Parts: sequence; structure tokens; C-alpha cells
Amino acid sequence: MIVDDHEMVRLGIKTYLLTEERIEFLGEAKSGNEAVQLAKIYKPDVILMDLLMEDGDGIAATRKILTFNHNCKIIILTSYYDDEKVFPAIEAGAHSYLLKTASAEEVTSAIYKAVKGEAVIASKVADKMMTRFRPQQKKPHEDLTSREHEVLRCLGEGMTNQEISEVLYIGIKTVKTHVSNILSKLGVADRTQAAIYANRNGIVYKEK
Repeated sequence: MIVDDHEMVRLGIKTYLLTEERIEFLGEAKSGNEAVQLAKIYKPDVILMDLLMEDGDGIAATRKILTFNHNCKIIILTSYYDDEKVFPAIEAGAHSYLLKTASAEEVTSAIYKAVKGEAVIASKVADKMMTRFRPQQKKPHEDLTSREHEVLRCLGEGMTNQEISEVLYIGIKTVKTHVSNILSKLGVADRTQAAIYANRNGIVYKEK
């Protein structure tokens, strides 16, 4: 079944699907509410569902249809791939998520895969999902101790070891040890590069 509020979109998809001998076209709906009613009558195996329609949205329709047709595979076919559309649709139970830029062959392939239980996610959508759930990498300076962080701030101000010693009230030898540790943790070659890093990352020493 096809659900889309644009007649030309429905016609284009329908025309192509009718050429597929293994696909039985049951019907079409122009709104989410109409889709729910027709789904109760036809009990389709697969539904191509648009998201934004004039009378009822695709996410609500998806959720309602799956309450009485648990085995239905709903493939979202939309122009939207922003987070506020993608994740609610998947949480509502959408099986696959395609964009309307997909070719007719890609849509057909997604239908066949859906019947076998295989999901298809548009590459742009998959990239967004990976970005959202991928753990954020820590910046090198986040591994510094609180004292090393203070020393890095001083380096960012271009202070010498002696000046750092006086500002932080620690010995010269201790300053050198901290500087050595900072260079190692940041992966930089010298204090000049450490100072550049500090300034680029907004790490600046400020006296109270």
C-alpha cells in the first residue's frame, strides 16, 4: 500500500510497482488517517509511508497501524532526514527509512527486503544515526590533571618556567615535570606547540 498526499508521487510509485509480478498492489491513501482505515481492510504486508501529510502524519499512522497489524513492515518514504523526523519514525516502529531521491529500483528492493525482515536505511539517515550514537572523542587536554591544566594555561600565555613557578607557587623542577607530561599527553613536540594548542582551544590563564 502507498501513503502520500501527492497524487503524482502515488501515481509514479504505483505505475512502477504494477510492473513487478511479485508485488500485489492493494491500494493507496492520501493521508495518515485514511491509511489507518485502509490498513484495517487490506492488511498489507508492506506500506510505503510519507511523513508529512495534510490530514494526519505518517508517524502517528505508523504507530496506530502496528497496534493491529504487528507483522506489517512500514517503509518511510520521505524528503526529510533531520533528527526530529528520523528518530520518532523509527521509535514508532518504522521498519525502513528511505528518501524520495531513491530510485524506483531501490524502493522495490527495499520492499522485497522488508518482506524478508531486512531493513534498509538511506545513507544520509544512517550517517545521522551514527553521528548521534557514536561516542564523542575526548580532546587531548581532557586527560590532563587539574595542575597540568593550570600549567597549560600559563603556557598559552607564553610564560616561562620561572613565571609559571611564581604564579602557581610550585618549584621549577615540578614545572618542568608538568610541562613534559603535558607535551606527551597533547602529542606536541614543544612548549610553543602546546601554547598554540592552548589558545586554539580557549585554554587561557587568568589571574583572579
